[in-house]
Amino acid sequence: MLFGSLRINLWSGVVGFILTFVLSTGSNLLTTSLIRGLVAFVFWFLLAFVLRWTLGVVARPDLGNAQNRASSQVDGVGGNLDLTTPDEDENLNELLKPKPEQTDGKNTGFAPLNPPKLVSNKDPEELAKAVRHLTDKQGG
Repeated sequence: MLFGSLRINLWSGVVGFILTFVLSTGSNLLTTSLIRGLVAFVFWFLLAFVLRWTLGVVARPDLGNAQNRASSQVDGVGGNLDLTTPDEDENLNELLKPKPEQTDGKNTGFAPLNPPKLVSNKDPEELAKAVRHLTDKQGG
């Protein structure tokens, strides 16, 4: 069983070594690629070990909870699960209905915004001269 367990880790390390070595040889020396491949082998080997250990812990049934479940089933408590939800149609209808505004004597009606008007008090002829002066400077 132990050798079968190590076989998965070894294959994971070999795949990591091959991937890293092949991808690294195009831009590195052979020795650099081998070193990076060996580092990747160790990393993938340990990663496979950690993942397998984590899955083993998660997948293992908890013996204490199994004994508690067996004793509760004997008592009949917790054997059934009620999945029905209470009827909440009335509450939803009340939330969706528009509520009339409550007035307590205060008039908080809508008042439109009155921004100041942008009106020039200059003579139109004077403004035309200024525009002509600016276009003459830019054009020439």
